[in-house]
Amino acid sequence: MEQNVINLLQDKIQIISYNEEQNLSLVGPIKLPVQLDEEVVTFQWYTWLEIDKTKTKEELLQSLPSLHLADYQQSSVLVYGDFKNAEETLIRMHSICHTGDIFGSKRCDCGFQLKESMRMIVKNGSGALFYLANHEGRGIGLFTKSLAYLLQEQGFDTVEANNALDFPDDIRSYGAPIRVLQALRIKEVKLITNNPKKLKALQELGLAADENVPLWGDVSIFNEGYLETKVKKSGHIPLKEEPLTI
Repeated sequence: MEQNVINLLQDKIQIISYNEEQNLSLVGPIKLPVQLDEEVVTFQWYTWLEIDKTKTKEELLQSLPSLHLADYQQSSVLVYGDFKNAEETLIRMHSICHTGDIFGSKRCDCGFQLKESMRMIVKNGSGALFYLANHEGRGIGLFTKSLAYLLQEQGFDTVEANNALDFPDDIRSYGAPIRVLQALRIKEVKLITNNPKKLKALQELGLAADENVPLWGDVSIFNEGYLETKVKKSGHIPLKEEPLTI
């Protein structure tokens, strides 16, 4: 990589201390116009990568071709408004859902929650949506999730299916996104989630938030059992009463 390219990019890279062996390389902000319903909304986009503690920005840039980053996904965050300074702001820690977010699957409510969180953040005037790439299937990965879906078709619920494949119900980690959040904002936030356990877990990692904002919707005959399992076995806030959709 030519030195002039390295010079152009280094100022857009922030190195964040993460743990004893790794730092986080945070890239951004990047202007990202997004079609949200009938409106084009401009977010500021950041993405991050775990790197060796000793690696410099220049060494990272020079090593990109050898990292094969397309073989695995990286996480990112969409920031809206004056996220750093706004008095009241919303955040969503959204776990990647290939089937729901991309294909629009009705077996879950993830695609709805993704878009609705973005709407809520824009309506609020500021916020951040963290898109967490290593959270597929509550941390078991896309291939394993497909096997869990097959078990669900045989009568297993989502928790039982993960357990039958020798995984805990939920193995997601939030350490890296919390460090990124702390680099972008120090003031308190409100967490968009139906899961008080997630709020507590994030608070234990240093999240400055004392309340969660519930988000239910898109309940259908295809995901009713999935949502009921979230409430009965994963501690989610009960669903609001609303008619089922097809």
